[in-house]
Amino acid sequence: MENAVRERERSMAGMETPSLPRDVKVKLAELELELSEGDITQKGYEKKKAKLLAPYIPQTAGIDPFQLEPRLAGPPQSFSSAVPYVAASRQSKSRASSSRDERYRSDLHTEAVQAALAKYKERKMPMPSKRRSVLVHSSLDAYTPPDTSSASEDEGSLRRQGRITSTPKQGHLNVEHWLNKVIQSSSTSSSASSTSSHVGGKPTASLADLMAHTHLENHSAPPDVTTGASEHVTHFERPQVSSVRGVPRGFNSSSMETADGVPVNSRVSSKIQQLLNTLKRPKRPPLKEFFVDDFEEQLEVPLADPNQPKPEGLQTTPLQGEPLGVVTNWPPSLLAALQRWGTTQPKAPCLTSLDTTGKPVYTLTYGKLWTRSLKLAYTLLNKLSSKNDPQLRPGDRVALVYPNNDPVAFIVAFYGCLLAELVPVPIEVPLTRKDAGSQQIGFLLGSCGISVALTCDACHKGLPKSQAGDVVQFKGWPRLGWFVTDVKNLSKPPKDWHPMIRDASNNIAYIEYKTSKEGSSMGIAISQAAMLAHCHVLSQSCRYNEGETLTNVLDFKRDAGLWHGVLTSIMNRMHVISIPYALMKVNPLSWIQKVCAYKAHIAVVKSRDMHWALLAQRDQRDVSLSSLRMLIVADGANPWSISSCDAFVNVFQSRGLRPEVICPCASSSEALTVAIRRPGNLGGHFSGKMVLSMNGLSYGVIRMDTEEKLSVLTVQDVGAVMPGALVCIVKFDGTPYLCKTDEIGEICVSSRASGTSYYGLPGMTKTVFEAVPVNAGGVPVTEHVFTRTNLLGFLGSGNQVFVVGKMDGLMVVSGRRHNADDVVATALAVEPMKFVYRGRIAVFSVNVLHDERIVLVAEQRPDASEEDSFQWMSRVLQAIDSIHQVGIYCLGLVPANTLPKTPLGGIHLSETKQRFLEGMLHPCNVLMCPHTCVTNLPKPRQKQPEVGPASMIVGNLVAGKRIAQASGRDVTQFEDNDQARKFLFLADVLHWRAQTTPDHPLFLLLNAKGTVVNTATCTQLHKRAERVAAALLEKGRLNTGDHVALVYPPGIDLIITFYGCLYAGCVPVAVRPPHPQNLATTLPTVKMIVEVSKSVCILTTQAILKLFRSKEAAAAVDIKTWPTVIDTDDLPRRKPPQIYKAPTPEMLAYLDFSVSTTGILAGVKMSHEATSAMCRSIKLQCELYPSRQIAVCLDPYCGLGFALWCLCSVYSGHQSILVPPLELESNVSLWLSAVSQYKVRVTFCSYSVMEMCTKGLGAQTDALKAKGVNLSCVRTCMVVAEERPRIALTQSFSKLFKDLGLSLRAVSTTFGCRVNVAICLQGTSGPDPTTVFVDMRALRHDRVRLVERGSPHSLPLMESGKILPGVKVIITNPETKGPLGDSHLGEIWVSSPHNATGYYTVYGEESLHADHFNAQLSFGDTQTLWARTGYLGFLRRTELTDATGERHDALYVVGSLDETLELRGMRYHPIDIETSVLRSHKSIAECAVFTWTNLLVVVVELDGSEQEALDLVALVTNVVLEEHYLIVGVVVVVDPGVIPINSRGEKQRMHLRDGFLADQLDPIYVAYNM
Repeated sequence: MENAVRERERSMAGMETPSLPRDVKVKLAELELELSEGDITQKGYEKKKAKLLAPYIPQTAGIDPFQLEPRLAGPPQSFSSAVPYVAASRQSKSRASSSRDERYRSDLHTEAVQAALAKYKERKMPMPSKRRSVLVHSSLDAYTPPDTSSASEDEGSLRRQGRITSTPKQGHLNVEHWLNKVIQSSSTSSSASSTSSHVGGKPTASLADLMAHTHLENHSAPPDVTTGASEHVTHFERPQVSSVRGVPRGFNSSSMETADGVPVNSRVSSKIQQLLNTLKRPKRPPLKEFFVDDFEEQLEVPLADPNQPKPEGLQTTPLQGEPLGVVTNWPPSLLAALQRWGTTQPKAPCLTSLDTTGKPVYTLTYGKLWTRSLKLAYTLLNKLSSKNDPQLRPGDRVALVYPNNDPVAFIVAFYGCLLAELVPVPIEVPLTRKDAGSQQIGFLLGSCGISVALTCDACHKGLPKSQAGDVVQFKGWPRLGWFVTDVKNLSKPPKDWHPMIRDASNNIAYIEYKTSKEGSSMGIAISQAAMLAHCHVLSQSCRYNEGETLTNVLDFKRDAGLWHGVLTSIMNRMHVISIPYALMKVNPLSWIQKVCAYKAHIAVVKSRDMHWALLAQRDQRDVSLSSLRMLIVADGANPWSISSCDAFVNVFQSRGLRPEVICPCASSSEALTVAIRRPGNLGGHFSGKMVLSMNGLSYGVIRMDTEEKLSVLTVQDVGAVMPGALVCIVKFDGTPYLCKTDEIGEICVSSRASGTSYYGLPGMTKTVFEAVPVNAGGVPVTEHVFTRTNLLGFLGSGNQVFVVGKMDGLMVVSGRRHNADDVVATALAVEPMKFVYRGRIAVFSVNVLHDERIVLVAEQRPDASEEDSFQWMSRVLQAIDSIHQVGIYCLGLVPANTLPKTPLGGIHLSETKQRFLEGMLHPCNVLMCPHTCVTNLPKPRQKQPEVGPASMIVGNLVAGKRIAQASGRDVTQFEDNDQARKFLFLADVLHWRAQTTPDHPLFLLLNAKGTVVNTATCTQLHKRAERVAAALLEKGRLNTGDHVALVYPPGIDLIITFYGCLYAGCVPVAVRPPHPQNLATTLPTVKMIVEVSKSVCILTTQAILKLFRSKEAAAAVDIKTWPTVIDTDDLPRRKPPQIYKAPTPEMLAYLDFSVSTTGILAGVKMSHEATSAMCRSIKLQCELYPSRQIAVCLDPYCGLGFALWCLCSVYSGHQSILVPPLELESNVSLWLSAVSQYKVRVTFCSYSVMEMCTKGLGAQTDALKAKGVNLSCVRTCMVVAEERPRIALTQSFSKLFKDLGLSLRAVSTTFGCRVNVAICLQGTSGPDPTTVFVDMRALRHDRVRLVERGSPHSLPLMESGKILPGVKVIITNPETKGPLGDSHLGEIWVSSPHNATGYYTVYGEESLHADHFNAQLSFGDTQTLWARTGYLGFLRRTELTDATGERHDALYVVGSLDETLELRGMRYHPIDIETSVLRSHKSIAECAVFTWTNLLVVVVELDGSEQEALDLVALVTNVVLEEHYLIVGVVVVVDPGVIPINSRGEKQRMHLRDGFLADQLDPIYVAYNM
């Protein structure tokens, strides 16, 4: 091809000018002049020159010059005239029909698509990752014989016929291989346009370059997914706190090039890099302090393109059809015609039905039709019920349920109903209880008041039956009596019984159903007069004669199949050959064979029937179509019908088919036949074709395409207006104003032969059936009322009607209109037969974020590979982008034969859309392109530079906002100050208690059965602690201040060894023991804490010691490197020489190690002073005394859990009932039963415990009540957490156990963090916890705005308990460190005697965190030392009063600062996005989000079958867009339990991120949104 082009260029260059005619030389000279003066571009010059010289260039053998030349160039059209298309039509009129005008070649579209794709040959996108099991889930029923089905709602969709120029195969290389090479060498940053080489040495463009071209100039700018101005994208964000993060096992240290322990060359991060390159946006700078906008995020309203074409023609006028001729012996009604033929021509054949082999089964004569219809009419009126209560009366509606292969039974039933004056309602046969759309049909039957259904014997036998043998009740259907109309069930009427055959009146004759765009079924009532008039109109337009033969391929129950094959045929005594759909599936050529066999004069088909016949015709040499005088193409209005018509004529002209026989028509359920091309082109009607600019069409304007463009639509006329009808074009939305001559609008018809109403829907009837077109001044143009047809089009010259689409298929994206059928046609032109299964493609739009978004779903062939699928999807995106200039939001592929079908095998569009929105479509491949399509996101938030701290504080004061700070009760005013001084050291407290109250029980430990397995009184605890201290000094030879790791299961041993360490002067570190079933991952964590805490000795039990020495342990860690391990199970009864007393209370008491939610292992130092101050505050808040009992169901290894388990009882003397959370796995009700049994007033638990109880005991509250569980004793139940209160969980827990006496006010939460483990705690007195609703959009801007419950974007937040005595809290700006007003969200800073004194880290990096423990405000009170919690929150002064009579200040925790996501200049909290995602589909069990290089990654756990995995991608993307205005970059679907959760039930998002980037999650599916 390329050689041919070069050859041609050479011949053009070397062409001797003397050999050219004079006029051509003159034109060439003019062109040279234009070029030299700059009036024309070089490209335009070459194009025009090539065109002028084309006829004089010798053709290269085998090359079609039109493949090398701009094909669509034609004479420029002037749009100033009122009728812009006259020129085109005249042009086509003047040509002989044999020489087809190249400009109107209908395979243009295919070639345009191929040309568009040629531009993008080298493009690549990141391919989704998929687990093998998901690859092979295509259904087994996918391998079925060919079906002639198709895409649009009414069966017909085909690829455009024609030669498809194949594109070069390079770029089909394995994508995985290519992805892996993209960033093998990058370390921490890489250029955004890296390239990699393909085999063969040709460099392929990286994704960045690929996507750079997709946006055509008329796209509005795509949303900025990242931002900033730097050249390089930095991939690896460093962790915010550089304490140790656990390195996941299995990493090769040589590949670790980032601080996060993520290997750079991992497959996932390379794909993300590719995606970033694709989106090609520099990285956004970090969020700064103050911003211009306040709360409102205004969605961008796409502005109208100033250059968009506007209609310029004159106003149209209604177009009158030819007059309806007067026929002398025309019958007064259709029944009169039936009676006439039935009695005068009883032997004349009326209808022949065929079986699936094509053999005639039965021929019904007019005599038989008449007598059987009479019998049926008599039976229906007289024999269906008892004499007193006739079941059916004239005017009643009756359902006709007949299969597509039994036209004889249907026509008898139809005319039987008409004779009995009943109203037939033909519907489809319901095959199962859950047929697509069956429920809506049920609604239609109910609204029509139908109680009887007629059917045939074979169909009745096939309907699903109940046990009793009756037909089952279909979902949504009314109760029906089924009557079988076979001859044996009919009664012969008595001689004196004759039906009344009245003249056609305005009474309803029959009801035809249609399905709306949304899937609802509506019944269109057709009156007797309209039915008769329609037969008259069709008889005149088609020039039907008595005795002609008609072959009908269409559904005879509705639309053209019914009008021509059941009604008009009877009027004209024609013989109908009915071809069943089942036969067409087996033999697509059957209809042509029947036309030939019966010498049929007329055939009624759809374009898909012509198309499939073309594919099958090669074997048939002997068929002749010379008998056909009219081939009615019922879907002549579809964009692909023109290519089917043209190709059909081309092939069958040699078999006797005359071109003028092809008669496309347009019809609508409401207006019946709208236009039809007259047979034989008599009366001066010629066929017209036009090439319209697709861009113009999208603005509703007709522009002839004047230059060679890819985006064009070739349309053919659908003939002239019907006789006696008036047609006009009106604007389709709002008032029906007449359109201009060059404007697309809805076609409206005023005719006696159209439907009269939607049955039972008067409001919609008025809009559709009683439209009054008005001119620009609002004045009605005629006294007639019009019916809206649902067809979009315009009027051509010569009274032709052109249709360019349907209202149902109209999609308005950013103000531009696109037609679903056109998009289908473009998709089919991309390698159609090779990939799409039988051309089955559905296109529809869904509403996301205030605009329509286009979704394309195709069935892929069973043998398609992943590579094929992805290749096809990217090509379709490019083709649609080029030709329609619109982005596809979601492109899905489903296995063959899995889309819901209409009864005749087409795709059931509304059901497909419904399944997509509900996540029930089960695609096997999906590609979302929100980055490309969503252009109306709010503008990113901008920083306002000039506001400083001083103006901030002045601003607060001026606005009357108080600085947000609050404090708990003052500790100094309490009477136990002497005791406080005495109780500065916990070891002393225990010693004192052992002397004063030796037998007072401090601890009770319960097992899973609820029995007490261990207790400790004051003296027991003291003595056993002494033994431990002795062992440490003797066996361990420890020195004062050495660190000791305590590795124990939750129990009393942990408490004993803690005090043993204090007695010996050592510093204890509580460590969670390894899990016996999961040593490989849990033992390294133990080892790491032991090393990081510099523990010189480990105390543990015999069982755990065995674990340490097992083979499995040896495989996980190096056993030799453990420090001394002492087993404390059987220690000798020895005392230490003396009990150690710390010289100052500031000395270190213990280390508290914990993994934060950001995955950072941080140990904090707790001094003796802080430890006793914390115990004192908790004692005061919860009113804890020796006579009290509390129940603790918490993990005792860190934070408040450790304090409540080990410290508080010793300090306050109350009894603690210890319930290890692990025991709940074998007995969920253990904790609540214990609370009830011991009548506990105060209890503590974690969120994971609360969740276990809510899920595990939901159905057992009655059983618990019967066992005597009573929770009315509980005054306060506190959830210990370091996060925002989980309000949904606490509320469901309260409601669930309300029946067991739990007060709704009892449940509250606590708040602590690393710098201070107990900041808030509800306690026993003080006001109830309050809940407020804040505006989520304002929170993103660090503002707090209260809203009403239930208002849009509202977020409920619960107070995190009361601030503890001695604690002061202030809200500050985390960047400027200045205090904030109480309407701001800021970092919570805390000042208290029990703050931790600092981090204990192995690398001595305290300097990094110095300000975490002693930060000072930048202005205001600059003296106080504060600790920074790292949590964002706000304070509100409530109307409640606290114990001191002051108004109560409530602290609300919103989330961890380290975990917030900074996107589009705003601050998002992961939990809010996760809550939205969890709501989006029932199979999402858990969800976690994080960002990576400014892409939002959403990980969802799928609790369902793997085939649901891909359904989640679109739902997750939609919900995050709708509710948070964010575009999801990557959706990862994983198995349940993959998202790591710590002992407090908090998600470890950073660990998840590391696992994802290191490709360790084994995801089911990873989708990279484009």
